[in-house]
Amino acid sequence: MTKKKLLVPYDFTEVADSAIEHALVTAKAVEAEVHVLHVVSKKDSIKDAKEKLDAATAKLSAASRAKGIVIVGHVRVGNIFDDIADFSLEIGAELIFMGTHGAHGWQHITGSHALKVVTNSPTPFVIVQESKIDDNGYNDIVVPLDLEKETKQKLTLVANMAKYFNSRVHVIIPDESDEYLKHTIRANIVFANKYFGDRGIQCTTTLAPSSGFEKEVVKHAVKIGADLIAIMNTQKNQLLGSLGANHEQYIITNDAKIPALILNPINASNAYQAIFT
Repeated sequence: MTKKKLLVPYDFTEVADSAIEHALVTAKAVEAEVHVLHVVSKKDSIKDAKEKLDAATAKLSAASRAKGIVIVGHVRVGNIFDDIADFSLEIGAELIFMGTHGAHGWQHITGSHALKVVTNSPTPFVIVQESKIDDNGYNDIVVPLDLEKETKQKLTLVANMAKYFNSRVHVIIPDESDEYLKHTIRANIVFANKYFGDRGIQCTTTLAPSSGFEKEVVKHAVKIGADLIAIMNTQKNQLLGSLGANHEQYIITNDAKIPALILNPINASNAYQAIFT
């Protein structure tokens, strides 16, 4: 049976170390290998980068070997916007854990650049800031469910993740004054409760003001002590569908430093079942 694979783009910074911690906890739960990728811009940099990465992965391997986790290091010439996605497809990675920086960092991986990397990839991402992860994994997952039908696709991945970590799922839905939209909201609440309930997953649903909804999402996540916020990149350069294109960075670079699970919409929603089945 082929071993599951997780990918971590790595640049020897603290946020990259945080991403590796998240990957290792997940790898233990799903019995996966962790592949660590460092991208350089020219061939002359390969040797030094490989030596540095080998030292880093050797240190990580010593700590993770007792947990039965295999760590494999890779150095590749290219650029992060194309090669992270390409490499994930080459090795068959099922989830990518990537750290985001502030204004400075490896190739300036700020919120907008992180989104560009995500948009180019069919593989789901967990975007991590300098945040620790509990050994039990993601205990509480917040799921914004807006009025775009594509956002329901993420429920498959969230549900399978929740089963592995025995997570509680907290669905948050924008409240609307329009009567037609209210009907859609009620339908979404019923759908979410049934979807997670049928799978034996504890689920709560909360209505929040539609104005500034992305801020309400983070506020709710902080209130319940969430470990992860699951969002859908419903359009290129647009993260929360009907909520507008200017809010995507707020979630993945939120001040509470809560990691964000983000995936692009696909035609077959069951394609996201692989990693957690």
